[in-house]
Amino acid sequence: MWYLRTNHNRHIGHSRKENMKIVIDDKIPYIRGAFEPLAEVVYLPGSKTTPEVVKDADAIVTRTRTKCNRELLEGSKVKFIATATIGFDHIDTGYCERAGIEWTNAPGCNAESVNQYIASALFSYSMKKRFDLKDKTIGIVGVGHVGSKVARLCEIIGMKVLLNDPPRERVEGPEQFVSLEEIQQEADIITFHVPLNLKGEDATFHMADEKFIRKLEKKPLLINSCRGEVFNSAVIKNALKTGVISGLIADCWENEPDIDLGLLQMADYGTPHIAGYSKDGKANGTKMSVQAISRFFNLGIDNWEPENVELPEKTKIEIDGNQRREYSILAEAVLSTYDIENDDEALKENPQLFEKLRGDYPVRREFDSYTVVARNIENKTLEKLKKLRFRIKPQ
Repeated sequence: MWYLRTNHNRHIGHSRKENMKIVIDDKIPYIRGAFEPLAEVVYLPGSKTTPEVVKDADAIVTRTRTKCNRELLEGSKVKFIATATIGFDHIDTGYCERAGIEWTNAPGCNAESVNQYIASALFSYSMKKRFDLKDKTIGIVGVGHVGSKVARLCEIIGMKVLLNDPPRERVEGPEQFVSLEEIQQEADIITFHVPLNLKGEDATFHMADEKFIRKLEKKPLLINSCRGEVFNSAVIKNALKTGVISGLIADCWENEPDIDLGLLQMADYGTPHIAGYSKDGKANGTKMSVQAISRFFNLGIDNWEPENVELPEKTKIEIDGNQRREYSILAEAVLSTYDIENDDEALKENPQLFEKLRGDYPVRREFDSYTVVARNIENKTLEKLKKLRFRIKPQ
């Protein structure tokens, strides 16, 4: 993994607390009603979560838009922070440790959602550029929850996969990993799935910088669906202008929501930080946060799960494979669940609505919510669809 978590999940012996207060970001879905029988609950936009609000709170449930630092927390009663996100760079973990505030994130909660995003991006881009992904080599930088799923996806498609993850390599040995230099030399596509580490041996801030770009051999497509600051925007823009890279797919940007509009228009696909925004991923993040707070305060809802997670209008995908290539069948199945071009078009037409496009994101469900009604599809292709987690109904 690319980081070490610092929370200890210790229990402090709370049961029903008459004066317990929990402040919750009002954009976190499915959470209303979870804590109401047990505590006073305050729902607020992330921007309205102020020192005055949290001063007498015991816990905060948050997202990436709220900076949990000294300015917010000093002098408060807060004992525990749960962020319903994979990333936790919005939490000043050093300050929390010094202040005796424990925290948890939701590692892997939306990994399958990001995997779906990458699948759609790859198939859409390959069809636009008229090449077969099976002919390409992909370098995956960061092989944690998301990167591992993307690696499996690409292997199912038939791509050559190169893995780079120095922290894992130090622990597990070098057998399955390659150097970043090898990816720079060999990869036609490079996708990043790392946390934002500002310093240290595994620093990822501006990982894709001038030095990185200079070593690229094959004018690759670059994909960023992890953290905007992993890419140096000015360098990437220049690399696109000069043809040093052949394309860009970006879901994460520096200075969100005030992103570089020139870079957005140059990107093959640009989306408003929604790769992990499937309803499944959001429900998982909420579940992990609620359960973590329950364990910490001994609230007795350790097995709580969200209810009534929305489904899309259509969950059946009818595919007739007669005289069709396997590649075309896989692409149709993937793009029937999520088409990245819709989000790209929405953001490029109205980039000033970056936050609204995130906040009002429509229902998206992952592959296992869909059933492929299959006609004239070979068994080996059906097996690949199953490996991608589709349900199959022969007809």
